[in-house]
Amino acid sequence: MNEQSAATLKRSSDASIAVIRQALDAFNRGDAQAAAEFLADDVEWHEIGRAEPIVGKAALAARYGAAIPSWEITAELHDIVANDDHAIALVTATAGMGGRSFTYRTAEIFHIRDGKISARWAFSDDTAAINEFFAGT
Repeated sequence: MNEQSAATLKRSSDASIAVIRQALDAFNRGDAQAAAEFLADDVEWHEIGRAEPIVGKAALAARYGAAIPSWEITAELHDIVANDDHAIALVTATAGMGGRSFTYRTAEIFHIRDGKISARWAFSDDTAAINEFFAGT
């Protein structure tokens, strides 16, 4: 690989990393509108413990808009690896709800299209405990 090819790959992976970092920063600030700017309109959002994805930015906003008053999550980014089309973020999440808190780790896999997140899958270290903590939301 020549230097120009390596520089092009670096720029494209940097762009994907920036999208994920900025989206997570907005999420951690509780700025749903800013976080939504990093999502494609037709985003497919696969949640831990749910068989079917949430499809579309509007459906995702409705899902989280209804739940946000009852819980809070912060995501601490451990690392990201990326290329033009994909990013994998290793995250430690801390959730709070009803006076309880819960910390868990995830691998978040993102598909990036035109500088926006077009799909997301999350895998955790303890899906059963996550489902139990968020039961009913």
